[in-house]
Amino acid sequence: MLFCAAAPTFAQTSAVPLPTKRDGSQQVAQAATAAPADAAQKIANHFSSVKTMTGEFMQFGPRGDQAGGKFYLERPGKLRFDYDAPSTLKVIADGRNVAVGNGELDTWDFYPLSRTPLSLLLADQIDLENRMVRDVRQQSGLTIIVLGDKSIFGDQVITLMFDSKTYELRQWTITDAQGKDTTVILSNVRTGVEFGRSVFRIPYDQIMASPSSSN
Repeated sequence: MLFCAAAPTFAQTSAVPLPTKRDGSQQVAQAATAAPADAAQKIANHFSSVKTMTGEFMQFGPRGDQAGGKFYLERPGKLRFDYDAPSTLKVIADGRNVAVGNGELDTWDFYPLSRTPLSLLLADQIDLENRMVRDVRQQSGLTIIVLGDKSIFGDQVITLMFDSKTYELRQWTITDAQGKDTTVILSNVRTGVEFGRSVFRIPYDQIMASPSSSN
């Protein structure tokens, strides 16, 4: 799934190389770490400025499985993924929790938003700390940012890919502790849209009334 495993399942690369002592000073080493972090923060600032967006997604799992659907995002803290048939899954973040619904099994699982990678990506202002940024590089018209922080992502490593010219988010890959990747590609994205209140509503009353649900 998307963000949930921690909340579903962001390709692990080596850390940004630092100059050794022969480069002459500790300041050089600090500058090397700060440079990619600054570049990543610039893109994060642009992504933060996008308060609402919607579009389609295609997800590729570690076993070759594929699933697609539509997504809706509103800052701060709100997100929805509706999977196309035959999948009956949906993922809703309402600003407090992330709920994963399985229509076939009639179950819902809950994750506190603050304990998932979504808490960072759905923040009103995304703040990427130096220790979080593993790598920043350019490739085929994309700016690739690799993030890793146990306090936020656990053992997962998250790779975000942005258009180098527009800074639009194109896709992300989550690599779990076993090195297995789940990739999500976005398309037909529209920004500046308005959503009704029901889009990000988790049906708590209905869920709690169902004996098959878990939290």
